[in-house]
Amino acid sequence: MFVIDLSEIGKRIRRARLSQGFTQQELADRCGFTKSLLSKIENGQTASAVATLSKIAEHLKTPLAWFLEENRDEHLVLLPSKQRTSKIGSKEMGYLYETLANRSRFSKIEPVLVTVPPDISMTEPFTHPEEEFIYIVSGTIVLFYDGERYLLEEGDTAYFSGDKPHIFLPHGDKEAKVLSVFIQPSPTH
Repeated sequence: MFVIDLSEIGKRIRRARLSQGFTQQELADRCGFTKSLLSKIENGQTASAVATLSKIAEHLKTPLAWFLEENRDEHLVLLPSKQRTSKIGSKEMGYLYETLANRSRFSKIEPVLVTVPPDISMTEPFTHPEEEFIYIVSGTIVLFYDGERYLLEEGDTAYFSGDKPHIFLPHGDKEAKVLSVFIQPSPTH
């Protein structure tokens, strides 16, 4: 298993922040946390929760998956399962992510395989600007979405707007695998 280095996530956040002309203080203020925390994230000194990365991605108008994946800009991306090794996650983040198509950060669709461990520690719902389609590959999850609770089992699907607070939580004592496809919303004119 290849785990993306925390410093690589930090470098990508810094690169996206600088490309949009934000200081650390400005971005931290917009996200609602301290400049010190953002500095630690950018320097790879701390693992951040998905909710924190999600806020940063939202304010930088960058897909969350772009911070988590190995980047290649290609017209065709073939990833045989034996070569799909990029995973990232920790108890602090809550989930394990496996990118299924290492596309450009400007791609409209980001497919990710999410492993939801039975002992997840993160329980705070979060939001992101993308729409999301999920397919339960194995196991069972509880999807909390905008204050409601939905039990989803293997083979079930859901499609929802990421701008409402949501989170996947384990159900029972087995991990679940969820195919999650983030879809950039069409720009409104």
